[in-house]
Amino acid sequence: MVWKYQAAIMTLGMTALGAHAITTNYTSTVDPTKLNIPNIEQTTSHDVVAQCKYYQPPFTLDKAAWPNSWEIATSNGMNTSAEYTALYNSIDWTKAPANVKQKTKGPDGALNLQGYDTANDPDCWWSASQCTKPKAQGVNADIVNCLEPNTWGLTYDDGPNCSHNAFYDFLEQNNQKASMFYIGSNVIAWPYGAMRGLKDGHHLAGHTWSHQLMTTLSNQEVLAELYYTAKAIKYVTGVTPLYWRPAQGDLDDRVRWIASQLNMTAILWNLDTDDWAANTMPGVTPETVQQNYKNFIQMGSNGTFNTVGNIVLSHEINNMTMDFAMQNYPEIKKNYKHIVDVATCMNFTNSIYIEKSITYPTFDQLVNQNASTATGSGVSPGASGSSMGTQTTVNGALFIAALFGVVASLF
Repeated sequence: MVWKYQAAIMTLGMTALGAHAITTNYTSTVDPTKLNIPNIEQTTSHDVVAQCKYYQPPFTLDKAAWPNSWEIATSNGMNTSAEYTALYNSIDWTKAPANVKQKTKGPDGALNLQGYDTANDPDCWWSASQCTKPKAQGVNADIVNCLEPNTWGLTYDDGPNCSHNAFYDFLEQNNQKASMFYIGSNVIAWPYGAMRGLKDGHHLAGHTWSHQLMTTLSNQEVLAELYYTAKAIKYVTGVTPLYWRPAQGDLDDRVRWIASQLNMTAILWNLDTDDWAANTMPGVTPETVQQNYKNFIQMGSNGTFNTVGNIVLSHEINNMTMDFAMQNYPEIKKNYKHIVDVATCMNFTNSIYIEKSITYPTFDQLVNQNASTATGSGVSPGASGSSMGTQTTVNGALFIAALFGVVASLF
């Protein structure tokens, strides 16, 4: 599939931006209910080297239309492109939280909290206070735990990992769905991995383009990190995520407000396995991570989550973190009544993507084994029965993202 940018079409679309909320019909070159993943060693082998060999993606990628891989998403001239400029200018920046300033990093690359009023936390800065209830107006509140009792909210960051076949096979064999927070650069690099995530019925969400500390970025950079990640997931899988997770949980009301302009809501966590840090950060060993898992597993039977569930931060980042997940899964299942993705435990059903062609089961449906499954896909089709011409209500900024799906299908 080849996506071609046409300035005339973009201009036409921009003239349609009148009201804040816009209802539009748009098509995509990818039908998310009929994803085709070839039977090649990169998609079937459990050998790490074989899985991570380069393969020709199922599309022609115009590198000039995308940020550089693993660089801040304004790179490669994205911040001055017609596409991004139209998106940026469609947002009313006068309504952004006025007093929430861009944060800084110290010489060691860590966040600089010096001088910040942590006690009063005016910015609802998670990294300073773990604040999750915004203090600014017009900002979507974070999701931090599953509402269903005795429930383990299963989430994995940093995918798609090129060597995840054994892990995804394990989840499939156990009929287990999770929320997968994908990095935009990884989605473009390993598109069949992202396709499999959706085809297997997992809940796909964004995890920024290049895994930056979001509060240290400018408004332009924050918007680009979110937008190009959503664009990459849409480009590859046919769905546009409405949920995301910031790297290291770093967000404040300025970042939340920008995400809210794209109708995006952050999903955080209330338990952190620290799996990524094993043998990487001082004092964190595989035994440390295993003890974290053990402690969290015990909470499932000691009454900690009798009234609400949890959301657990874990990672697809490498084979060690995926091994932790597989090794501990049987004990999690023994100690918790339910293990589900966040979309299901929050009963989002068909409000996780812009497109309404993909529907997830409600919590009760999943528990009662009544959720239907679409042919050739791990998710159910929406009421429209088609991924083409879906009707979606979005704000003016998000309309731009949708518009480029239309442009892609017309040329």
